[in-house]
Amino acid sequence: MSLRLMIYDDTCRGRGLRPGLTHSWVSGALMYRALGWLDLAQGATSWEQALGWLASVEPTREISEIQFWGHGKWGQAMIDRNVLDAGALEPSHTLHTHLAAIRERLVGPHALWWFRTCETFGAEAGHDFAQRWTSFFNCRAAGHTFIIGPLQSGLHCLAPGERPNWPLTEGLAKGTPAQPLEALWSSSKAPNTITCLQSRLP
Repeated sequence: MSLRLMIYDDTCRGRGLRPGLTHSWVSGALMYRALGWLDLAQGATSWEQALGWLASVEPTREISEIQFWGHGKWGQAMIDRNVLDAGALEPSHTLHTHLAAIRERLVGPHALWWFRTCETFGAEAGHDFAQRWTSFFNCRAAGHTFIIGPLQSGLHCLAPGERPNWPLTEGLAKGTPAQPLEALWSSSKAPNTITCLQSRLP
């Protein structure tokens, strides 16, 4: 059977007795695996490490789903301050080799790459990222337009060949779609809201 994988930012560990978000992501990974929602999970301190693991883990098996739990901005997913954006899809980028290897392992257009991160699919940069990501991998991609936490608003999924149809202003608190400055927090009344306890797209 194909693999369902999670990677998460392993750098956000807080200070002293105050836990960081990594502790929540580790707990979520343990719960998801215990409930049979994921097969394997791995923390990473850089995208080089995260993508290298995805490209090489159980190499004889295909991959049907990848979730990333971490930080994000418009058109970006981040591990600490290490940024993954559409530029990584270019052949000259240092991460391209790993991304191309992961692409070869995906089951096809029905595979899913889900960015459970703040804002990644928001504004113009988020639209561009979503479209270029699905085109490169020939699979579905999902992401959010709001700041997410236990509630995760603005969830959208794009298939290969589709164009984003959600508003460029969705989730935007300050700035413009071309120059976003601040995002809104997720809420129960915001569009397309799920919780962190939902493991599947609605």
